[in-house]
Amino acid sequence: MSQTVELPVELPMFPLGSVLLPSTLISLHVFEERYRALARHCMAGDRRLGVVLIERGSEVGGGDVRFDVGTRALIADAVELDDGRWILILVGEDRVRVTRWLADDPYPRAEVVVCHDEAAGAEIAGRRDELERVLRLVLARKAELGDPAGAGPAQMDPDPALATWQAVSMASLGPLDAQRVLGTDGVAERLEMVLALLEEEASVLAQRLAGG
Repeated sequence: MSQTVELPVELPMFPLGSVLLPSTLISLHVFEERYRALARHCMAGDRRLGVVLIERGSEVGGGDVRFDVGTRALIADAVELDDGRWILILVGEDRVRVTRWLADDPYPRAEVVVCHDEAAGAEIAGRRDELERVLRLVLARKAELGDPAGAGPAQMDPDPALATWQAVSMASLGPLDAQRVLGTDGVAERLEMVLALLEEEASVLAQRLAGG
């Protein structure tokens, strides 16, 4: 099961309408002044921030309600444009759980703890291979339907934990399903959840191919 061992630390937070998972990438176009300030703060420090999914509300203007499990991310690349906007490339690092939201001025902040999973046992290797098989099936059926999300082969990491995150990303699961996976403790538990989601997706795609 997942354990949190560190004391809470303060982290700048970027609420989004999409989910960033550990080991995956996301590109952000930053134009609101509070998030420009966040970008400047991060670039002057260790380049880390938290990303959380918005449960209710909008990305723009504030007043949103946020999920309490997100991802600590590293700004892998950043460009500040002449008009003050930023283009950021983030790479997800760790799952984090918000213990307390702080004031949004000058930008959203929270106290978070990093979630650590126990090492998965050797028996999960077979389930990781099954996950890859079903993912390949989903992508192949999407490609048959002309869905660009199905283009390209599935290249998954041998590590079951990383492979699980990659499968969510490559299958283009919706944000609420991705959030369910992100909020689940335990490598084996997350893998089984993603496997079930992909098996359901494969079944839906088969019906579409059959004209149902």
